[in-house]
Amino acid sequence: MAQQILVVDDDKEIVRLLRGYLEQAGYQVLVAYDGATAMHILRRERPSLVVLDLMLPDRDGWDITRIVRGDPTLVDLPIIMLTARVEDQDKIIGLELGADDYITKPFNPREVVARVRAVLRRAQGKPALPRIIRAGEVSIDLDAHHVEVNEQPISLTPTEFSLLRALAEFPGHALTRLELIEKGLGYSYEGLDRTVDSHIKNLRRKLDNAGASTDLIETVFGVGYRLRDAE
Repeated sequence: MAQQILVVDDDKEIVRLLRGYLEQAGYQVLVAYDGATAMHILRRERPSLVVLDLMLPDRDGWDITRIVRGDPTLVDLPIIMLTARVEDQDKIIGLELGADDYITKPFNPREVVARVRAVLRRAQGKPALPRIIRAGEVSIDLDAHHVEVNEQPISLTPTEFSLLRALAEFPGHALTRLELIEKGLGYSYEGLDRTVDSHIKNLRRKLDNAGASTDLIETVFGVGYRLRDAE
């Protein structure tokens, strides 16, 4: 059965364009032109991924992202944010709220399809090494995409898990932001490599709130990040 992609945008021409390219790529496409309809479809259909415009008639994409990430039944839903706003701060806000990727208009629809595929690969996971990596109080099951802190599960977005996995697979080694993008996300970001910082900030917050050591993910100034004490 084809994976369902929800496209949310009040611009019907953009929706038509994306729908055509995504359907040609083999996906089943659902559409919504406002936030209320989008939330109804998300809860009813549970699509595999949502392409979400930032500016909508009734509520913005940031608000929808907050709702999704706060809903236990939708928290793992991959989100690609789509917007004509190009300011760095807008990108950072979206990523910090839990978006997995950020695409600015105008865009190449083939790039959107490629980003959809990449984010879905991260969400589904690749066949990983049959092992569990432990770092301090954190246990990372690479196969099950499951993370526990002090034996209590925590919920991570697909992007957060991919970055944590990349760090855990190279314990004690500092990875640059570019290496984290390539190893953890599986493709090259066009634009800010600093968006990695937003994902790491979210990841640290979730680990800290669950009781992990505050310095588990170390910043290596001038280089990037590393995971300490992985076994």
